[in-house]
Amino acid sequence: MTGERHEAGELHGLSRAGWPLLVRYDLAGVKAAVSKADIAARPAMMWKWRELLPVVDDAIISLGEIATPLIALDKIAAETGAAQILVKDEGRLPTGSFKARGLAMALSMVKSLGVTAIAMPTNGNAGAAAAAYASCGGIEAVILCPADTPEVNVREIAAQGARVYRVDGLIDDCGRLVGEACKARGWFDLSTLKEPYRIEGKKTMGLELAEQLGWELPDVIFYPTGGGTGLIGMWKAFDELEAIGFIGSKRPRMVAVQAEGCAPIVNSFEAGERHAKRVEHAHTYAAGIRVPKAIGDFMILDAVRASNGFAIAVSDDAIAQAVEDVGIKEGLLLCPEGGATLAAYRKARDTGQVSADETVVLFNCAAGSKYPLPDRSKTLDLGGSIDWARI
Repeated sequence: MTGERHEAGELHGLSRAGWPLLVRYDLAGVKAAVSKADIAARPAMMWKWRELLPVVDDAIISLGEIATPLIALDKIAAETGAAQILVKDEGRLPTGSFKARGLAMALSMVKSLGVTAIAMPTNGNAGAAAAAYASCGGIEAVILCPADTPEVNVREIAAQGARVYRVDGLIDDCGRLVGEACKARGWFDLSTLKEPYRIEGKKTMGLELAEQLGWELPDVIFYPTGGGTGLIGMWKAFDELEAIGFIGSKRPRMVAVQAEGCAPIVNSFEAGERHAKRVEHAHTYAAGIRVPKAIGDFMILDAVRASNGFAIAVSDDAIAQAVEDVGIKEGLLLCPEGGATLAAYRKARDTGQVSADETVVLFNCAAGSKYPLPDRSKTLDLGGSIDWARI
């Protein structure tokens, strides 16, 4: 942190030193102005936290950002001997992912500050959310994605009004092109952490979680980590909640979950470094966490270490198994990135990094139905006899 101050009411990107900016609030004023009862009486939407958000009410672009539920994985917990495993199911949000939180906030803010066109890179869900909220707010949107981005996401982005281009590269290659395009065309760069607004929307996951658990935070949070905005945002949210007297000093251990084929944060955590080296030839079918190098890498690592947490990588096979297990046993379709958090929990239990009696929250960041699923159907032939005993 450089200590630079940038005034509210102006459009901001990165700091003058080239680092992400964070929004700060008059927390003493917030403490005097709002109570837990006030929060509880408001509709269960992310905008109920308005005293801790930068946008004013009449500037909000909304598609109905509900508070997402906590789902208990009772059968999975019983199999592992765990006291409780909870999933915060972000797939219930508009556009089917947690990206709705950040992009609703970011698009609301930039529109209120005069932006008429944005560009951003995406691995899929962020682009879909950006397209939806840009269209809702009357903002032009140009989205660049890796060529192997899930097809449903590419088509979803276009269906919601943005111009989408496939790039023969990874998301940071897309980000580089976005930077060039924004300079050439005068668009606003809405890339992860290159503006201070998206993180404020994502932090509402932490605000919500605290209220849902009776103002007692869980012991451990497993978070699928690509750009890491949500992990950084939740860590910020917990500090703000303590400052206004809603929670005490207890913090969950924050676990950054990555895939073995793309684990820059894990590599840096294990090496004791504060910045990550780019992963060459990054690969994983969990596209949302395929980020070879995150601009906020040091912020992710700072939060993980300050919480006495850890970073952990899991295989694609373990991710796929976790998705299958939860679907069949619990009836909940996890996205691959959500599956990665259960795979990481299982691995952490095996290595002793997490104990059975700890309360654990896994983040499922998108609806599993948005992703290709294996076809396990069989055929019944109306022209022949059906052996019902075999069905």
